[in-house]
Amino acid sequence: MTATNRTEAFDAAERAMWKGRTEAYAGSFARLCAYPVEALLDAAGVGEGTRVLDVGTGTGTAAVAALARGARVSAVDADAGMAAAARARGVDARVGELPELPYRDGEFDAVVGNFVLNHVGRPRTALAELHRLLRPGGRVALTTWSANRGAGQDLLGRACEAGGAVPPPYVPRLDPEEDWPRTAEGFAQLLDGAGFVASEAAELAWDHRAGVEEWWSGAAGGVATIGLVVTSQDPETVARIRREYDRLSAEHTVAEGQLALPHIALLGSGRRA
Repeated sequence: MTATNRTEAFDAAERAMWKGRTEAYAGSFARLCAYPVEALLDAAGVGEGTRVLDVGTGTGTAAVAALARGARVSAVDADAGMAAAARARGVDARVGELPELPYRDGEFDAVVGNFVLNHVGRPRTALAELHRLLRPGGRVALTTWSANRGAGQDLLGRACEAGGAVPPPYVPRLDPEEDWPRTAEGFAQLLDGAGFVASEAAELAWDHRAGVEEWWSGAAGGVATIGLVVTSQDPETVARIRREYDRLSAEHTVAEGQLALPHIALLGSGRRA
């Protein structure tokens, strides 16, 4: 398979994986992904009157937080269900897919993307598009997951492995030529390569508190790659995965039915010269 075909396959798998998952995401992993939002907006300099674009808005969490700061917010998501959920929260959201977004050159003072870069098949081309959308001096801020994983990030994956899950052949896999080191240094270099200046990145670490059933519901509802793996198994294997999940959850239990799940992400930012 050529690099172009691998990239197209990645993007197609991502779109298929998220289609129809809005409600399941909102009830599970959305709270996890909300944690870095205020730091993300700070890094982008979002405040009163800022013209900001939230790329990959999902259910609109970052966009709503930017509106609360008095910013003038536009938002875009590749999935129609996610964009509709954001609009229901008062966000000016439309459907659009990186790396080609329906906005003018230099239209925004700030562009933010909360865990969107890990869902695009051409991250460098996507960053170049975000650079295009910024006015001179405008800022970009993005989050993505770190290669330095928190123990809570592996709970569901460990349960799948222990339960004998076999990943389906259509799990999205980024072309090696498009990949980059998922470290703070690697993230800053990626931003530099897209033309941003004063680029920097750092790790964010936190313990995500979630109910046992809430955390399981994301995977059982087919959300993200782990959901794709779980929902592609036969019923007997899913039952084994659930038993292993219940067993392994004891390592993270802080109260009856409640988990503390360590996670680590990267927050990167830069400026258009």
